[in-house]
Amino acid sequence: MPIINNKFSRKALITIVGGGLLMLTLIFILLPGTVLLLPLSLAILALEYDWARRYVKIAQGMLTKSAKKADQLVSRWKRRK
Repeated sequence: MPIINNKFSRKALITIVGGGLLMLTLIFILLPGTVLLLPLSLAILALEYDWARRYVKIAQGMLTKSAKKADQLVSRWKRRK
């Protein structure tokens, strides 16, 4: 029985921590910087849930695109000077 209890404990802990971070992120979504908690909370939930794993992939794609755009803007800004 300890194996079942251990799996349940792990899943419960991941659900509570990841879900709590996700709820906190959604509450404070309008504040700058808190949007970075969204991929973190999804990554924690992705340890146990397939649906969260799919959203992590989507978030990774969005973050990659925004990082590329930010690099382009910075390089344009540097060329102006």
